[in-house]
Amino acid sequence: MTQTRRSYRRRKNVTVVSLLLLVLAVVLGPTPSSAAGTDWWNPTARPTPDVQVNVTGEPFTGTNSAGEVRGFVDAHNHLFSNEAFGGRLICGKVFSEAGVADALKDCPEHYPDGTLAIFDYITHGGDGKHDPVGWPTFKDWPAYDSMTHQANYYAWIERAWRGGQRVLVNDLVTNGVICSVYPFKDRGCDEMTSIRLQARMTYALQDYIDKMYGGTGKGWFRIVTDSAQAREVIKQGKLAVILGVETSEPFGCKQILDIPQCSKADIDKGLDELYSLGVRSMFLCHKFDNALCGVRFDSGGLGTAINVGQFLSTGTFWQTEKCTGPQHDNPIGNATSEAEDDLPAGVEVPSYDSDAQCNKRGLTELGEYAVHAMEKRKMMLEIDHMSVKAVGQALDIFEADSYPGVLSSHSWMDLNWTERVYSLGGFVAQYMHGSEGFVAEAARTKALRDKYGVGYGFGTDFNGIGDHPAPRGADTANKVTYPFKSVDGGSVIDRQTSGERTFDYNTDGAAMVGMIPDWIEDIRKVGGQDVVDDLFRGAESYLDTWGATEQHQASVNLANGRTATASSSESNPFTSYQPGRAVDGDDSTRWASDWSDDQWWQVDLGSTNLVSRVTLDWERAYGKSYRIELSTDGSTWQTVWSTTSGDGGLDTAKFSGTPARYVRVHGLDRGTDWGYSLYEVGVHSA
Repeated sequence: MTQTRRSYRRRKNVTVVSLLLLVLAVVLGPTPSSAAGTDWWNPTARPTPDVQVNVTGEPFTGTNSAGEVRGFVDAHNHLFSNEAFGGRLICGKVFSEAGVADALKDCPEHYPDGTLAIFDYITHGGDGKHDPVGWPTFKDWPAYDSMTHQANYYAWIERAWRGGQRVLVNDLVTNGVICSVYPFKDRGCDEMTSIRLQARMTYALQDYIDKMYGGTGKGWFRIVTDSAQAREVIKQGKLAVILGVETSEPFGCKQILDIPQCSKADIDKGLDELYSLGVRSMFLCHKFDNALCGVRFDSGGLGTAINVGQFLSTGTFWQTEKCTGPQHDNPIGNATSEAEDDLPAGVEVPSYDSDAQCNKRGLTELGEYAVHAMEKRKMMLEIDHMSVKAVGQALDIFEADSYPGVLSSHSWMDLNWTERVYSLGGFVAQYMHGSEGFVAEAARTKALRDKYGVGYGFGTDFNGIGDHPAPRGADTANKVTYPFKSVDGGSVIDRQTSGERTFDYNTDGAAMVGMIPDWIEDIRKVGGQDVVDDLFRGAESYLDTWGATEQHQASVNLANGRTATASSSESNPFTSYQPGRAVDGDDSTRWASDWSDDQWWQVDLGSTNLVSRVTLDWERAYGKSYRIELSTDGSTWQTVWSTTSGDGGLDTAKFSGTPARYVRVHGLDRGTDWGYSLYEVGVHSA
């Protein structure tokens, strides 16, 4: 540090008292920070030997001039999937007390030449052969197109952090059926047991890194359980780690021949346990239809393999139907897969029509309960992997409740839903595609990000079932040039060296998580600074969504228990369909009109209120064309919202706040041959 020169006239004599005060200040004052010359970002005791980080310079700390955190967010990664699927599907460890040679070694069945790397050739074709040796040569792995080798070694994660990443979502992941059919395993296949283990291992990794930095809380890898903690961690320049869950049968909620194997009590118990583990976001279904929701299909040979697993898990194959809107699930296709050999004799994967790309299965009754249960716990719902029917229903629920906790973390949501997610206050990240594809998709949604003032994220899905960006080639015109500066300009990033191998993004692509800074530099070279700037605002936007979710308060339903009237009510000797049934707080009762058009239902709120949102939970007899009308006196009506394309389910009508005592739903055209029928109507001020 350079001290300010002072004039001789202002200098005072040093006394014994001032010396004592100086000593006390040194003893009791704050620990010197990096500004005082300490390299807080470097460990005091890194294991030797180890892979290198190859980033120099101090990681950025603090916030920007607007008080916002900065940094990239990897919204979808699987650090410990090596502990999943029976423990032998992903080879290698994130860390090991015995050192890098123990952590980064192949599965024993992959020796001597990878012939038994069955999962590789089931999902990719070929013969799966490769050099199994990891440390120190790394001849064939990690690689951008390998699904079976550890890509999340802790020092590679450290490189991503040093390169500007500030949020990491670690999705605890497994699949009981894949575990059961895979021939190599060293543990059982219960999904929740694996989730618990992976959570413990994440905390163990935090402890492992803390020890390198001198004790508890001193490392850069910080698990956080609320958005305020995350902001504080990022202000310190460290990595905020959030736990999520991506599994096919959460809480044991599988279905066999369409019969649920779990209850509402199981859902509540399971969510409470996950929350206590630190989990704050999760998927309700993944790969296989379960008792909660239908899934978004996989395509190609992998899709066929997953569909086989669906049958082995549930007793049914995926079932498709024609889509009712522009949204659609991934096409299944009719590609063959080695996995078909696992089917019972005489059972075959069905063929699918190319014009029927939507899963018949949406949110089940238990699935709707789970969504509401997550709302109660202020948890965020991951909607990637849900069928478009299920996503639409989930967004309907969130819109009815003005709930912002919705995430699309790796491009598996139908992109037609993007604005619905943003309008709720949710967060969107794109899969870690190659730079050209990533830039093109980022450009397609740029106007929406500008409209809603949000940043962008990426989901790497390392240690998941997916390829990563391939090398663009050493001779490409706009290749990554080493060394280069980090986005904030404060660090210098060179080629990454692991043992005897040095990785170059131009020739190796995104071989592992440590190549994230190189990939972002490649994006800058291909797409310019704007898309990188959006990514650099990703951490702030993710935390905005999380914070808004934590602060969400359910609004008061002004219509609950109030007096309701209607143009007609269906007569039934066994039950009542009177108007009051739609405001009794019981979603199993309903109002139903006569079987004709031009019907209305209205509620008296008891006094004039500012009304801006009306929610309608339709029974199968829904309104295709209807309008929402408001009145202060019950005689003069104002139309504030209308539609001619109603499709039933849960509808939310939003409009500018308008004074009203009376609210009327005016049906003009029925969606069925029956009348109009509503389970519940909600009227809200905000």
